[in-house]
Amino acid sequence: MSEKGKRFLKILGVTGAVYGVFRYLLPLVAPFLFAWGAAAVLRPSARWISERLQIRLNGRRQEVKIIGIGSGVAGAAELLAALGLLCVFLYQGGRKLYQETVLLMEQFPLWLEKLDAVVTGVCHQVEETFALRRDVMVYLTRDMIAGLGRRIKEGIMPYVMGNSFLAAQCCIGFAVIMVLFIIGTMLIIQEWDFIRDKMESSVFSREFMRAWQVLQLTCRAYLWTQGVIILLTMTVCTAGLFLMGNPYAILAGIGLGILDALPIFGTGTVLIPWALFQFLRRRWLKGILILGLYLVCYLLREILEAKMLGDRVGLSPLETLVSIYVGLQLFGILGVVLGPVGTLLIREFSRPGEELVRTPEELRQQSAG
Repeated sequence: MSEKGKRFLKILGVTGAVYGVFRYLLPLVAPFLFAWGAAAVLRPSARWISERLQIRLNGRRQEVKIIGIGSGVAGAAELLAALGLLCVFLYQGGRKLYQETVLLMEQFPLWLEKLDAVVTGVCHQVEETFALRRDVMVYLTRDMIAGLGRRIKEGIMPYVMGNSFLAAQCCIGFAVIMVLFIIGTMLIIQEWDFIRDKMESSVFSREFMRAWQVLQLTCRAYLWTQGVIILLTMTVCTAGLFLMGNPYAILAGIGLGILDALPIFGTGTVLIPWALFQFLRRRWLKGILILGLYLVCYLLREILEAKMLGDRVGLSPLETLVSIYVGLQLFGILGVVLGPVGTLLIREFSRPGEELVRTPEELRQQSAG
Protein backbone atom coordinates (compact mmCIF):
# COMPACT_ATOMS: atom_id res chain seq x y z
CA MET A 1 0.00 0.00 0.00
CA SER A 2 1.25 3.48 -0.85
CA GLU A 3 2.04 6.09 1.77
CA LYS A 4 -1.06 8.05 0.78
CA GLY A 5 -3.23 5.00 1.27
CA LYS A 6 -1.73 4.31 4.69
CA ARG A 7 -2.17 7.94 5.70
CA PHE A 8 -5.79 7.89 4.53
CA LEU A 9 -6.57 4.72 6.50
CA LYS A 10 -4.87 6.17 9.57
CA ILE A 11 -6.90 9.38 9.36
CA LEU A 12 -10.07 7.36 8.80
CA GLY A 13 -9.35 5.13 11.79
CA VAL A 14 -8.48 8.02 14.09
CA THR A 15 -11.61 9.92 13.02
CA GLY A 16 -13.78 6.89 13.76
CA ALA A 17 -12.09 6.38 17.13
CA VAL A 18 -12.54 10.04 18.14
CA TYR A 19 -16.20 9.97 17.09
CA GLY A 20 -16.78 6.72 19.00
CA VAL A 21 -15.14 8.10 22.13
CA PHE A 22 -17.16 11.33 21.99
CA ARG A 23 -20.42 9.57 21.18
CA TYR A 24 -20.32 6.54 23.50
CA LEU A 25 -17.47 6.82 26.03
CA LEU A 26 -17.62 10.51 26.91
CA PRO A 27 -21.14 10.40 28.46
CA LEU A 28 -19.97 7.57 30.75
CA VAL A 29 -16.87 9.36 32.07
CA ALA A 30 -18.00 13.01 31.80
CA PRO A 31 -18.41 13.52 35.61
CA PHE A 32 -14.88 12.26 36.20
CA LEU A 33 -13.45 14.44 33.42
CA PHE A 34 -15.03 17.48 35.05
CA ALA A 35 -13.70 16.21 38.38
CA TRP A 36 -10.22 15.97 36.85
CA GLY A 37 -10.43 19.57 35.63
CA ALA A 38 -11.66 20.77 39.03
CA ALA A 39 -8.87 18.81 40.73
CA ALA A 40 -6.27 20.41 38.46
CA VAL A 41 -7.54 23.86 39.47
CA LEU A 42 -7.98 23.17 43.20
CA ARG A 43 -4.94 20.98 43.82
CA PRO A 44 -2.36 23.75 44.51
CA SER A 45 -4.55 25.57 47.04
CA ALA A 46 -5.71 22.28 48.57
CA ARG A 47 -2.11 21.17 49.15
CA TRP A 48 -1.27 24.57 50.66
CA ILE A 49 -4.22 24.34 53.07
CA SER A 50 -3.37 20.75 53.96
CA GLU A 51 0.24 21.64 54.77
CA ARG A 52 -0.75 24.63 56.90
CA LEU A 53 -3.22 22.62 58.99
CA GLN A 54 -0.82 19.84 59.92
CA ILE A 55 0.09 19.20 63.56
CA ARG A 56 3.36 17.46 64.46
CA LEU A 57 3.45 15.33 67.59
CA ASN A 58 6.68 13.93 69.11
CA GLY A 59 6.45 10.32 70.28
CA ARG A 60 8.41 8.49 72.97
CA ARG A 61 11.11 7.14 70.65
CA GLN A 62 11.77 10.35 68.77
CA GLU A 63 8.94 9.45 66.41
CA VAL A 64 7.11 12.32 64.77
CA LYS A 65 3.46 11.89 64.02
CA ILE A 66 1.73 14.25 61.65
CA ILE A 67 -1.97 14.82 62.15
CA GLY A 68 -4.01 16.84 59.73
CA ILE A 69 -6.47 16.77 56.89
CA GLY A 70 -5.49 15.41 53.51
CA SER A 71 -5.31 17.50 50.37
CA GLY A 72 -8.34 15.64 49.02
CA VAL A 73 -10.50 16.69 51.96
CA ALA A 74 -9.26 20.27 51.65
CA GLY A 75 -10.04 20.27 47.93
CA ALA A 76 -13.52 18.87 48.56
CA ALA A 77 -14.13 21.58 51.16
CA GLU A 78 -13.05 24.25 48.65
CA LEU A 79 -15.31 22.75 46.00
CA LEU A 80 -18.28 22.65 48.37
CA ALA A 81 -17.65 26.27 49.33
CA ALA A 82 -17.55 27.29 45.67
CA LEU A 83 -20.74 25.36 44.93
CA GLY A 84 -22.37 26.94 47.98
CA LEU A 85 -21.51 30.42 46.75
CA LEU A 86 -22.88 29.49 43.33
CA CYS A 87 -26.13 28.29 44.92
CA VAL A 88 -26.42 31.54 46.89
CA PHE A 89 -25.85 33.53 43.71
CA LEU A 90 -28.47 31.49 41.83
CA TYR A 91 -30.91 31.84 44.72
CA GLN A 92 -30.51 35.60 44.86
CA GLY A 93 -30.79 35.81 41.08
CA GLY A 94 -33.88 33.60 41.08
CA ARG A 95 -35.42 35.66 43.84
CA LYS A 96 -34.80 38.86 41.91
CA LEU A 97 -36.21 37.24 38.78
CA TYR A 98 -39.33 36.18 40.71
CA GLN A 99 -39.84 39.72 42.01
CA GLU A 100 -39.50 41.16 38.53
CA THR A 101 -41.87 38.48 37.20
CA VAL A 102 -44.50 39.53 39.75
CA LEU A 103 -44.14 43.14 38.65
CA LEU A 104 -44.37 42.01 35.05
CA MET A 105 -47.59 40.11 35.72
CA GLU A 106 -49.06 43.20 37.35
CA GLN A 107 -48.30 45.20 34.20
CA PHE A 108 -49.31 42.40 31.85
CA PRO A 109 -53.03 43.36 31.60
CA LEU A 110 -52.08 46.92 30.63
CA TRP A 111 -49.72 45.61 27.96
CA LEU A 112 -52.48 43.33 26.67
CA GLU A 113 -54.78 46.30 26.34
CA LYS A 114 -52.15 48.22 24.39
CA LEU A 115 -51.45 45.20 22.20
CA ASP A 116 -55.18 44.74 21.59
CA ALA A 117 -55.45 48.37 20.54
CA VAL A 118 -52.49 48.00 18.15
CA VAL A 119 -53.81 44.76 16.60
CA THR A 120 -57.31 46.26 16.31
CA GLY A 121 -55.90 49.29 14.53
CA VAL A 122 -53.98 47.11 12.08
CA CYS A 123 -57.10 45.03 11.40
CA HIS A 124 -59.16 48.16 10.71
CA GLN A 125 -56.52 49.37 8.27
CA VAL A 126 -56.64 46.04 6.44
CA GLU A 127 -60.45 46.25 6.33
CA GLU A 128 -60.31 49.74 4.84
CA THR A 129 -57.64 48.77 2.32
CA PHE A 130 -59.55 45.76 0.97
CA ALA A 131 -63.05 47.25 1.44
CA LEU A 132 -64.12 44.61 3.96
CA ARG A 133 -67.01 44.76 6.38
CA ARG A 134 -66.30 46.60 9.62
CA ASP A 135 -64.69 44.45 12.39
CA VAL A 136 -64.57 41.29 10.26
CA MET A 137 -60.76 41.09 10.57
CA VAL A 138 -60.98 41.93 14.28
CA TYR A 139 -63.31 39.00 14.99
CA LEU A 140 -61.26 36.70 12.79
CA THR A 141 -58.03 37.63 14.59
CA ARG A 142 -59.61 37.19 18.01
CA ASP A 143 -60.94 33.75 17.02
CA MET A 144 -57.48 32.76 15.79
CA ILE A 145 -55.82 33.93 19.02
CA ALA A 146 -58.46 32.13 21.12
CA GLY A 147 -57.99 28.93 19.12
CA LEU A 148 -54.23 29.18 19.45
CA GLY A 149 -54.60 29.59 23.21
CA ARG A 150 -56.81 26.51 23.44
CA ARG A 151 -54.37 24.45 21.42
CA ILE A 152 -51.44 25.55 23.55
CA LYS A 153 -53.36 24.70 26.71
CA GLU A 154 -54.43 21.32 25.36
CA GLY A 155 -50.88 20.54 24.25
CA ILE A 156 -49.08 21.71 27.37
CA MET A 157 -51.07 19.77 29.95
CA PRO A 158 -50.47 16.27 28.48
CA TYR A 159 -46.83 17.19 27.96
CA VAL A 160 -46.42 18.29 31.58
CA MET A 161 -48.21 15.22 32.93
CA GLY A 162 -46.37 12.84 30.63
CA ASN A 163 -42.91 14.24 31.36
CA SER A 164 -43.21 14.82 35.11
CA PHE A 165 -41.73 11.39 35.84
CA LEU A 166 -38.90 12.07 33.38
CA ALA A 167 -38.20 15.39 35.10
CA ALA A 168 -37.99 13.62 38.46
CA GLN A 169 -35.56 11.10 36.96
CA CYS A 170 -33.43 13.94 35.59
CA CYS A 171 -33.31 15.62 39.01
CA ILE A 172 -32.24 12.39 40.69
CA GLY A 173 -29.65 11.74 37.98
CA PHE A 174 -28.27 15.25 38.36
CA ALA A 175 -27.95 14.79 42.12
CA VAL A 176 -26.08 11.50 41.62
CA ILE A 177 -23.74 13.12 39.08
CA MET A 178 -22.99 15.98 41.49
CA VAL A 179 -22.15 13.52 44.26
CA LEU A 180 -19.85 11.60 41.90
CA PHE A 181 -18.28 14.87 40.79
CA ILE A 182 -17.49 15.99 44.36
CA ILE A 183 -16.19 12.59 45.48
CA GLY A 184 -14.23 12.17 42.26
CA THR A 185 -12.58 15.57 42.70
CA MET A 186 -11.57 14.69 46.26
CA LEU A 187 -10.10 11.31 45.28
CA ILE A 188 -8.26 12.67 42.23
CA ILE A 189 -6.61 15.40 44.32
CA GLN A 190 -5.68 12.84 46.93
CA GLU A 191 -4.25 10.36 44.41
CA TRP A 192 -2.88 12.90 41.90
CA ASP A 193 0.75 11.78 42.12
CA PHE A 194 -0.20 8.10 41.93
CA ILE A 195 -2.35 8.68 38.84
CA ARG A 196 0.38 10.73 37.19
CA ASP A 197 2.97 8.00 37.82
CA LYS A 198 0.63 5.38 36.40
CA MET A 199 0.05 7.45 33.27
CA GLU A 200 3.77 8.12 32.81
CA SER A 201 4.62 4.43 33.16
CA SER A 202 1.88 3.34 30.78
CA VAL A 203 2.67 2.24 27.23
CA PHE A 204 0.20 4.94 26.12
CA SER A 205 1.87 7.71 28.12
CA ARG A 206 2.73 9.75 25.01
CA GLU A 207 -0.84 9.46 23.72
CA PHE A 208 -2.20 10.47 27.14
CA MET A 209 0.04 13.55 27.14
CA ARG A 210 -0.95 14.55 23.62
CA ALA A 211 -4.67 14.17 24.36
CA TRP A 212 -4.35 16.06 27.65
CA GLN A 213 -2.43 18.94 26.07
CA VAL A 214 -4.98 19.28 23.24
CA LEU A 215 -7.89 19.17 25.70
CA GLN A 216 -6.27 21.67 28.08
CA LEU A 217 -5.33 24.04 25.26
CA THR A 218 -8.80 23.98 23.73
CA CYS A 219 -10.70 24.41 27.00
CA ARG A 220 -8.57 27.37 28.05
CA ALA A 221 -9.00 28.97 24.64
CA TYR A 222 -12.76 28.40 24.73
CA LEU A 223 -13.18 29.94 28.19
CA TRP A 224 -11.05 32.96 27.24
CA THR A 225 -12.93 33.44 23.96
CA GLN A 226 -16.35 33.23 25.61
CA GLY A 227 -15.31 35.68 28.33
CA VAL A 228 -14.13 38.26 25.79
CA ILE A 229 -17.25 37.84 23.62
CA ILE A 230 -19.58 38.19 26.63
CA LEU A 231 -17.80 41.36 27.75
CA LEU A 232 -17.94 42.88 24.25
CA THR A 233 -21.62 41.91 23.85
CA MET A 234 -22.46 43.58 27.16
CA THR A 235 -20.60 46.72 26.07
CA VAL A 236 -22.24 46.86 22.63
CA CYS A 237 -25.75 46.24 24.00
CA THR A 238 -25.34 48.78 26.79
CA ALA A 239 -24.02 51.43 24.39
CA GLY A 240 -26.74 50.73 21.82
CA LEU A 241 -29.59 50.85 24.33
CA PHE A 242 -28.14 54.00 25.91
CA LEU A 243 -28.05 55.75 22.53
CA MET A 244 -31.68 54.71 21.99
CA GLY A 245 -32.61 56.39 25.28
CA ASN A 246 -33.41 53.23 27.23
CA PRO A 247 -33.41 54.03 30.98
CA TYR A 248 -32.31 50.46 31.84
CA ALA A 249 -29.43 50.33 29.36
CA ILE A 250 -26.80 49.02 31.79
CA LEU A 251 -29.00 46.35 33.38
CA ALA A 252 -30.42 45.25 30.04
CA GLY A 253 -26.95 45.18 28.45
CA ILE A 254 -25.58 42.93 31.20
CA GLY A 255 -28.62 40.66 30.91
CA LEU A 256 -28.26 40.40 27.12
CA GLY A 257 -24.55 39.61 27.44
CA ILE A 258 -25.28 36.78 29.87
CA LEU A 259 -28.16 35.56 27.70
CA ASP A 260 -25.88 35.49 24.66
CA ALA A 261 -23.55 33.08 26.48
CA LEU A 262 -26.33 30.53 26.98
CA PRO A 263 -26.20 27.82 24.29
CA ILE A 264 -29.90 27.74 23.31
CA PHE A 265 -31.11 31.32 23.80
CA GLY A 266 -28.85 34.11 22.58
CA THR A 267 -29.67 37.78 22.23
CA GLY A 268 -32.19 37.05 19.47
CA THR A 269 -34.71 35.62 21.95
CA VAL A 270 -35.16 39.14 23.34
CA LEU A 271 -34.13 41.54 20.58
CA ILE A 272 -36.10 39.98 17.70
CA PRO A 273 -39.52 39.96 19.48
CA TRP A 274 -38.75 43.41 20.83
CA ALA A 275 -38.08 44.71 17.30
CA LEU A 276 -41.26 43.08 15.95
CA PHE A 277 -43.28 44.68 18.73
CA GLN A 278 -41.83 48.06 17.80
CA PHE A 279 -42.83 47.47 14.17
CA LEU A 280 -46.40 46.67 15.27
CA ARG A 281 -46.47 49.98 17.10
CA ARG A 282 -45.15 51.72 13.95
CA ARG A 283 -41.92 52.74 15.62
CA TRP A 284 -39.95 51.85 12.53
CA LEU A 285 -36.67 53.54 13.44
CA LYS A 286 -36.49 51.98 16.89
CA GLY A 287 -37.35 48.54 15.50
CA ILE A 288 -34.64 48.84 12.84
CA LEU A 289 -32.09 49.95 15.46
CA ILE A 290 -32.93 46.97 17.68
CA LEU A 291 -32.61 44.59 14.71
CA GLY A 292 -29.29 46.22 13.86
CA LEU A 293 -28.13 45.70 17.44
CA TYR A 294 -29.03 42.02 17.16
CA LEU A 295 -27.12 41.68 13.87
CA VAL A 296 -24.05 43.33 15.41
CA CYS A 297 -24.14 40.93 18.38
CA TYR A 298 -24.67 37.94 16.07
CA LEU A 299 -21.79 38.86 13.75
CA LEU A 300 -19.61 39.69 16.74
CA ARG A 301 -20.02 36.18 18.13
CA GLU A 302 -19.70 34.38 14.81
CA ILE A 303 -16.56 36.23 13.70
CA LEU A 304 -14.74 36.52 17.02
CA GLU A 305 -15.52 32.97 18.11
CA ALA A 306 -13.95 31.55 14.96
CA LYS A 307 -11.03 34.01 14.91
CA MET A 308 -10.02 34.05 18.59
CA LEU A 309 -10.61 30.35 19.21
CA GLY A 310 -8.69 29.48 16.06
CA ASP A 311 -5.73 31.70 16.94
CA ARG A 312 -5.39 30.17 20.39
CA VAL A 313 -5.74 26.51 19.41
CA GLY A 314 -3.86 26.65 16.11
CA LEU A 315 -6.80 26.35 13.69
CA SER A 316 -7.61 28.87 11.00
CA PRO A 317 -10.92 30.77 11.36
CA LEU A 318 -12.42 28.68 8.53
CA GLU A 319 -11.28 25.42 10.13
CA THR A 320 -12.67 26.52 13.48
CA LEU A 321 -16.00 27.56 11.94
CA VAL A 322 -16.32 24.26 10.04
CA SER A 323 -15.38 22.21 13.12
CA ILE A 324 -17.92 24.08 15.27
CA TYR A 325 -20.66 23.53 12.67
CA VAL A 326 -19.86 19.82 12.28
CA GLY A 327 -19.71 19.46 16.07
CA LEU A 328 -23.13 21.09 16.41
CA GLN A 329 -24.60 18.72 13.84
CA LEU A 330 -23.10 15.62 15.48
CA PHE A 331 -23.24 16.38 19.20
CA GLY A 332 -25.67 19.27 19.62
CA ILE A 333 -24.75 22.19 21.87
CA LEU A 334 -21.66 20.42 23.25
CA GLY A 335 -20.34 20.30 19.70
CA VAL A 336 -19.23 23.93 20.07
CA VAL A 337 -16.37 22.58 22.21
CA LEU A 338 -16.19 18.98 20.97
CA GLY A 339 -15.85 20.04 17.33
CA PRO A 340 -12.52 21.91 17.69
CA VAL A 341 -11.27 19.37 20.26
CA GLY A 342 -12.05 16.49 17.92
CA THR A 343 -10.41 18.26 14.98
CA LEU A 344 -7.21 18.78 16.96
CA LEU A 345 -7.20 15.19 18.23
CA ILE A 346 -7.69 13.81 14.72
CA ARG A 347 -4.92 16.01 13.35
CA GLU A 348 -2.42 15.21 16.10
CA PHE A 349 -2.96 11.45 16.25
CA SER A 350 -2.94 11.21 12.45
CA ARG A 351 0.44 12.91 12.25
CA PRO A 352 3.34 10.62 11.36
CA GLY A 353 5.73 12.37 13.77
CA GLU A 354 5.95 11.75 17.49
CA GLU A 355 6.36 15.35 18.63
CA LEU A 356 4.18 16.51 21.49
CA VAL A 357 2.00 19.56 20.93
CA ARG A 358 2.82 22.40 23.29
CA THR A 359 1.73 25.76 21.91
CA PRO A 360 -0.62 27.10 19.23
CA GLU A 361 2.45 28.37 17.32
CA GLU A 362 3.82 24.82 17.15
CA LEU A 363 0.41 23.60 16.04
CA ARG A 364 0.35 26.10 13.18
CA GLN A 365 3.93 25.33 12.20
CA GLN A 366 3.37 21.59 12.21
CA SER A 367 0.16 21.91 10.13
CA ALA A 368 1.66 24.43 7.68
CA GLY A 369 2.21 21.70 5.09
